[in-house]
Amino acid sequence: MKIENDFNDYEAIGDDHIGSSSDTPLRPDAFELSNADKIESIKGDIKHILETLGLDLNDDSLKGTPNRVAKMFVNEIFGGLNPDKKPSASTFDNKYKYGEMLVEKNITVYSTCEHHLLPIVGRAHIAYISNGTVVGLSKMNRIVDYYAKRPQVQERLTIQIVRELQEVLGTEDVACIIDAKHLCVNSRGIRDIESSTVTSEFGGKFKENTKRRELLDYIQLDTQF
Repeated sequence: MKIENDFNDYEAIGDDHIGSSSDTPLRPDAFELSNADKIESIKGDIKHILETLGLDLNDDSLKGTPNRVAKMFVNEIFGGLNPDKKPSASTFDNKYKYGEMLVEKNITVYSTCEHHLLPIVGRAHIAYISNGTVVGLSKMNRIVDYYAKRPQVQERLTIQIVRELQEVLGTEDVACIIDAKHLCVNSRGIRDIESSTVTSEFGGKFKENTKRRELLDYIQLDTQF
């Protein structure tokens, strides 16, 4: 009966874009296994999936796939689950007294939808107003990359980026906008290849209409080199 109820719950969710928390749902024992042990375990699971689908893993093209996928999961596309990979974000005194917003736009986002484990690909735009400290530009890209490299919901990713920068910079005046394509929509299900999803999180002064409008104007600038 429980299995049937669980199945009905999954079907009720269907393709809906549902997230349960702004924190990534991790078990208490998430980091008890070493990366090597995780790779070995996942390798067996991938092998089982492929064999269940009827594939011959003795084929030269397929024999290394379980190991490749397991290493990719642990070391690459889900590497952001590992707190040891969290980027250190050193701050510096704002000695030049720059008091306007700083915008880092068109940051590449590569993530993975936690509902179907298919790619999310898009751009993030981040802004903050210094209250006395600044952070290196590349650190903002690294923060986006860290939180993107895990099974994600785009709303959660947007919130996590803002919260991390608010903590690093010691200010509420941080904003993030993400525009991304979800392959769970584009390549399966409704298969709408044109649609994208836009999410935003505005903190502090960015909740004001004037600052929000200014940020949107910056993002729309046509930057060419």
